[in-house]
Amino acid sequence: MLSPEFRPSIFFPYYFIRKGLMSKIDQYKHVLHGKMMDFGCGSKPYKSIFTVDEYVGVDFMNEGHPHDQEQIDVFYDGKSIPLQSNYFDSVLSSEVFEHIFNLEEILDELNRVLKSGGRMLITCPFVWKEHEVPHDYARYTRFALKHLFNKHGFEVIQEDKSGNFIEVIFQLIVLYFHDYWFPKVSRIPVARQLFQFFFFALPNLTGAVLSKLFRKRKEVYFNNIFIVEKR
Repeated sequence: MLSPEFRPSIFFPYYFIRKGLMSKIDQYKHVLHGKMMDFGCGSKPYKSIFTVDEYVGVDFMNEGHPHDQEQIDVFYDGKSIPLQSNYFDSVLSSEVFEHIFNLEEILDELNRVLKSGGRMLITCPFVWKEHEVPHDYARYTRFALKHLFNKHGFEVIQEDKSGNFIEVIFQLIVLYFHDYWFPKVSRIPVARQLFQFFFFALPNLTGAVLSKLFRKRKEVYFNNIFIVEKR
């Protein structure tokens, strides 16, 4: 069962980015099947939406992201994935590539553990704040990701984006109030509720309405979404 933060209400401070990400993973989940690896799995937030034969969570231990409450089956050392070659039919990796300094090496490893013709569903942020510091290394354009996939033995089957210009603007406004002002009022019940209404729900609702009314410009967006296939 998905937690509320991955099916957010308009009172949730990360409403637009999480809603957009969940929508795209749900849209493309059908491409993943058989033996599947969730690379950078964390708490496996999307496991319940997949119907696969085997679901293996792989992650890296780092100081910026404790794994106490998470569901990791296999830890890797940041360089090699300790699993056999040509084993997986599918790989999911969501919001992970920005945390990998040696991404080109890891793409070779992901290629190695995938069967020929195996597919990966990748999401990677374009506009978002620093997170899991200090292990936040990059923001990739879709052109950079496409180049890297082609270079390391993958064919791009589908590329997409989550979010649009208006949603990004309103998400960043809410993010500012959440990160810098909400901690000051969060321990006062009535103040907390009023704050959540005026600075979370109202901007989220306004952004959602404006996003419906105006043309969806995609030059500024939240996430790159790629489906790639091992050659």
